[in-house]
Amino acid sequence: MAEPLLQARGIVKHYGHVEALRGADFDVFPGEIVALIGDNGAGKSTLVKILSGSEQADEGEITLEGHGVQVSSPLEAQRLGIETVYQDLALAPDLDGAANLYFGREIVRRGPLGRLGFLDDGAMHAGARKAFAELGVDLQNAQSPVANLSGGQRQSVAVARSVAWANKVIFLDEPTAALGVVQTARVLDVIRRIRDRGIPVVLISHNMPQVLQVADRIEVLRLGRRVARFNARGATMEQLVAAMTGGLDGQGSAA
Repeated sequence: MAEPLLQARGIVKHYGHVEALRGADFDVFPGEIVALIGDNGAGKSTLVKILSGSEQADEGEITLEGHGVQVSSPLEAQRLGIETVYQDLALAPDLDGAANLYFGREIVRRGPLGRLGFLDDGAMHAGARKAFAELGVDLQNAQSPVANLSGGQRQSVAVARSVAWANKVIFLDEPTAALGVVQTARVLDVIRRIRDRGIPVVLISHNMPQVLQVADRIEVLRLGRRVARFNARGATMEQLVAAMTGGLDGQGSAA
């Protein structure tokens, strides 16, 4: 098996007297969709926040491509090629898809106008159209504010933004929550397209059927530790639930 692209070992995190993570381990391999699952309070969100720079671990180590790294902030995570899409999407509702894609990374015009801060809207819209097309994101009106888009389209814009800047790993936190069947199918297709481009995706989800449908591997957290790993192709709903609730000993089936 290939070496992990991103690896966490022995991650510990306290919030006062509460121990959210108790030596958690996690692996992300190149070109895969790996689902991170667990019951409420298992430590999923805390682990993702640490790996994406929003929180700092009290103990443990993180390696990226075999080298130890300090993910000290979300900006540092982005510099390392790690992008995260949270449930709130963090989109600017009054801006269109292109402006959201380049938010904080705007392209300025060349020459004197650029030095005065004038933006190159044409270049950004062209780049956005290409990024959306590569992921199969269909926006009928690319210049419409994202507030006017459907839930699935907004989610796709947020995912496309992460893909445009990530070159190592993308974390997606409950990307299909509150979406309808058709919108969910489109978002899952976008996730597969990201994987097929060689960028590994970490999918955090409570939806077990979707996890089994789209993931290549599954890692299970329980009470702040990794308790099981599965190859999604051979896993069953019963095994996942047993691992999440403490009914499965050891490390599950081989991944």
